[in-house]
Amino acid sequence: MTQRKPWDISVQTWVDRQIREAQDKGAFDDLPGLGKPIPPSSTDELSWVRGYLERENLPGDALLPTPLRLRKEVERLPETLRDVRSEEQVRAVVKDLNARIMDWLRAPVGPQIPIGRVDADETVEHWARARDERRQRLAAAKAALSEPVRPSPAESPARRRGLRWGRRRP
Repeated sequence: MTQRKPWDISVQTWVDRQIREAQDKGAFDDLPGLGKPIPPSSTDELSWVRGYLERENLPGDALLPTPLRLRKEVERLPETLRDVRSEEQVRAVVKDLNARIMDWLRAPVGPQIPIGRVDADETVEHWARARDERRQRLAAAKAALSEPVRPSPAESPARRRGLRWGRRRP
């Protein structure tokens, strides 16, 4: 326990002396966070939530209620399925999502937000159409790269310089 402050010394001087004595004894040598910057203070009351999400490497969606998370997953389904290779994998992803939706519908907790199951056949149809469009764009890009680029006669170097065939500049 610290000593009582003598009456003839100012508070600032007494505190400084206490800190100096503790430094001389080595009380501050092995503190956690030594050498790290002091985090900025925030008046935001939810700054600890942001800090928790960053520390645990969690997305912001982790804080949403279950029905909102499920609806976001349904909206992002085309992006999720973009790299899937087969129809069976597409159906497996949709089946897993529908199972989680049904689990929530059986025992809804939280806000009552309407959410329905995803139609697997319709999703497979959209996935196949998007895959075919990507393949066509890729094939067109490859074809464009493989064709040699020949300037048209109107764009020949002689025309650009203003020369005509068989004529020389004076």
